[in-house]
Amino acid sequence: MPSSTEEDIPEVTAGPEAAPRRSHRAPKPAGRARRRVAAVLGVIGELLITGGVLLGLFVAYSLWWTNVVANREAERDSTTVRESWARSDDDGDDATPPPEFDPADGIGFLHVPSMSDHDILVKEGTGLDVLNGGVAGYYETPVESAMPWDEEGNFTLAAHRDGHGARFHNIHRIEQGDPIVFETENTWYVYEAFAVLPETSRYNTSVIEAIPGDSGRTEAGQYITLTTCTPIYTSRDRYIVWGELVRTEPVDDQRTPPEELLAAGG
Repeated sequence: MPSSTEEDIPEVTAGPEAAPRRSHRAPKPAGRARRRVAAVLGVIGELLITGGVLLGLFVAYSLWWTNVVANREAERDSTTVRESWARSDDDGDDATPPPEFDPADGIGFLHVPSMSDHDILVKEGTGLDVLNGGVAGYYETPVESAMPWDEEGNFTLAAHRDGHGARFHNIHRIEQGDPIVFETENTWYVYEAFAVLPETSRYNTSVIEAIPGDSGRTEAGQYITLTTCTPIYTSRDRYIVWGELVRTEPVDDQRTPPEELLAAGG
């Protein structure tokens, strides 16, 4: 048997088939973790954007759209009250009987030139079902309000400061000596602001008592008290303005406002 030599060994050449194959290695754990974190952050970002849009819509609804709805409702109710007054003033024999008085419909209109150029309808009660209609309401609880025509007492009113008509939004503009006028069917009640309490607890009911606490008054009189929430855009505490009746005027046929309102362009 012939011995093998180097020439007898066939030469093996490297071809394409013989090229080493790359192994498919599993991704590193760190890479997978980074991709998962990125995915989670992406979801969180989308949720935050969605939440921001929803929050913006809620703010627009609370501070704008509720005002639109409340103003429409208040205007309709105010027109109804004034038309009722006009019918009751008719002297014709064939005039329809005047409607029976219902304080739920509105007892009159508040005029405060330094706070608002609107006449503010005043209704019975201070619940949201009343105040959300873009009006002011007089207290029934926790301390029952007196009426302007009572010989003594405190005519106590509340209204929203933001949203739902925001009738007392600019209450902070009222200063000592400013007129506060209440209009009924037959009488103008002219008050003068004498004290302001910029902040007090919502639980401080003494401010709406017959002799209002913290007002500086110690004797019975004919007072008016305006209350609303403070700071602005919150309901944490209460802002208080007190006034005292200085005179009354009968309403004439033209419903000419008292001089305090005429001077202010009201």
